[in-house]
Amino acid sequence: MADNIGNKPIVFFDGVCNLCNSIVQFIIRHDKKERFLFASLQSEKSKEILSNFNFTQSDIETIILLEENKLYFVSTAALKIVRHLNFLCSLLYIFIIIPKPLRNYVYRIIAKNRYKWFGKKDSCMVPSHELKNRFID
Repeated sequence: MADNIGNKPIVFFDGVCNLCNSIVQFIIRHDKKERFLFASLQSEKSKEILSNFNFTQSDIETIILLEENKLYFVSTAALKIVRHLNFLCSLLYIFIIIPKPLRNYVYRIIAKNRYKWFGKKDSCMVPSHELKNRFID
């Protein structure tokens, strides 16, 4: 478990989704300042943290960002994450100007089909020894 949670933003993701795991790997590669921590939505620690925000996980179809004691969902979470990555990735933040309902509509189509299109693991990803301090159990 990451001992340095502090005020670091936490990215909550579907730990059995191949697409979601690829996105986490992408974030790690482009997060040179190691700004983000990660937690699988299936973990007990995630449930514990998110319960402090009156959030229940009835359906895991979105990435969630906890930043500055506020939760962000769907496309807003994704765009807020890329904003803090390297320069080229941060340029994607321009899509924040697209109306939220339209952004979320496209996001939800991908989320709804992610297992069919990208596959699913039997269990959550296990981070390497080098990355273990970036993940919350």
